[in-house]
Amino acid sequence: MSKLLNKVLLDNREYVASFDKEHLPMPPARQFAILTCMDARLDPAKYAGLSEGDAHVIRNAGGRASDDAIRSLVISYKLLGTREWFVIHHTDCGMETFTDDIMRDLLGSSLKAATVDADGWHDCGEGDGSAEGKYIDWLTIKDQAESVTEDVRRIKSHPLVPAEIPIYGYIYDVKSGRLIEVPAATAIGA
Repeated sequence: MSKLLNKVLLDNREYVASFDKEHLPMPPARQFAILTCMDARLDPAKYAGLSEGDAHVIRNAGGRASDDAIRSLVISYKLLGTREWFVIHHTDCGMETFTDDIMRDLLGSSLKAATVDADGWHDCGEGDGSAEGKYIDWLTIKDQAESVTEDVRRIKSHPLVPAEIPIYGYIYDVKSGRLIEVPAATAIGA
């Protein structure tokens, strides 16, 4: 057993020892959902004042409005009663550090982890690569406010999303913890 796996299982045993959440209903109590990035520096429970059972938090690389994120939002509304949604990207996002072509090239040469330095991303060159990366839209980010606006627009105009659901657009500042509204995105999401 790896040290990491062992630590996770030990931490889980401690959590189970004082677990008292069995009464929580499936629908989120505060009836909203957040689409945000998977970056470990973001803790939606803290920056949005959430407790277990309060809201749905959907996370992916960049907090982007991918097909799967929209699928989750639609389920959140249609079956579990959320009535408002937030799209929250963040400053200093890793999705700003590469392009689709860079990712495709890296995967084409090797599936091993890449490294980055002042000159950009580099592959270790070990092992086989795969051309499958060419068929994925990696949803990279050039400009945070623009990507939030683009994602709110995509969600709002999706044929499975009811027009009455307000969608708010924000950027989380990783240096201060502050949520900064993207007014153009929120206007589109109104």
